[in-house]
Amino acid sequence: MDNPNLEPEKNRRQPMTLERPKKLKILVVDDEPDNLDLLYRTFRRDFQVLKADSGVTALQLLEEEGEVAVIISDQRMPEMKGTEFLSRTVPQFPDTVRIILTGFTDIEDLVEAINAGQVYKYITKPWDPGELKGVVQRAAETYDLLKQRTEQLRRAHAHMDLLAVLVEVTQAGSGLEDTLKPIAQAFAETLAADGCILQLMEHNTLIKTQGVYSESGIIKNWLAQDPLTQEAIASKQMQLCLNIPKDSNLNSVNYYDDNNVKAHLVIPISYRSQILGILSIQWQESCSLREDELNMIHLSAELVAIALASACCSLKEK
Repeated sequence: MDNPNLEPEKNRRQPMTLERPKKLKILVVDDEPDNLDLLYRTFRRDFQVLKADSGVTALQLLEEEGEVAVIISDQRMPEMKGTEFLSRTVPQFPDTVRIILTGFTDIEDLVEAINAGQVYKYITKPWDPGELKGVVQRAAETYDLLKQRTEQLRRAHAHMDLLAVLVEVTQAGSGLEDTLKPIAQAFAETLAADGCILQLMEHNTLIKTQGVYSESGIIKNWLAQDPLTQEAIASKQMQLCLNIPKDSNLNSVNYYDDNNVKAHLVIPISYRSQILGILSIQWQESCSLREDELNMIHLSAELVAIALASACCSLKEK
C-alpha cells in the first residue's frame, strides 16, 4: 500500500483542522452583581464566559452546558459556600480547574479544599485584574494540557484495541465474508465514525462482497459512484475530505447530502500492489485527523490487507 504521508499530488485532498479552535469555556460565580459583571468583562475576550449568581444556579448551569475549563467562584455566598459548590463539581468534572475568590480569613475551609484537590488556587479580594487574568490563563493551559494527555492516552488505547481486533481476525482464519463486518466495526468505533464499509474488489472493480457497520444500523453503499472512492482507486492512495459542505467537488453529490455525511475517508486496501478492497469511513460531522491517527490507519490497513489476502488464498485452496 502506498504511503499516505508521501508528498501529495496536486489535486490530492489532505487532512487538516478545518475549524479554528473554539474559545475555552469558563464559569464565574458570585452573588454580587457588580463582581459578576466585572469577572465577565475581564475574561469575555479570551474565553467563552458563563456566569451564575449562586452555587445552586451554577450547578444547574453545568448540567445544561457540560464541562468547563475553569471555574472561578466567590467563597462567601448565601445557600452554599464556594468551597462546597466546587467540591460538588469534582465527581462529574474532575478535569476542570477551580479557583476560589475570598475576602475573609476562613482559612480552614480553603486549606481543606486545596488539600483535597478541589481548588487550584485562591485569590484574595479585592483582586488585581492583571494577576487574576494571569492565574486564569495558567489554569486554562493546565486544563488544556491535561485534556490533550487524556485524549492521547484514550487514542493510544483505542488504537491498540483496533490492532488487537485486526490481529485476532487475521489469525482466526475465518471465511472471507466473516472477517469484513468485524473489521468495519473496529475501524468505526476506534475513529468515532458513524458508518464504515469494507468492500472487496476484483480487477479494479468493486464487487458485492462487503462488510457494513453503522451506529444506526442503516447505511447505503454507493461507493461505486463516489468521486472520492474513484480517486482512491485510481491513485492507490488514501483520500479524504473532512468538511464536505466546503468542498466544491463533493458538496453537490446527492449521497452526502441525503445521508448527512460531512466527512469521508477512503482507504485502498492493497497487497503486493493489488487493490483487494476499499475501506470507507464516514462521519456526520466535519472533523480533523492528526498525523498519528493517519499513521495508525495506514498500519491498520496493511494488517487488513494481510487478513484479506490470507482469506482469499484459503478460498482458492478450497
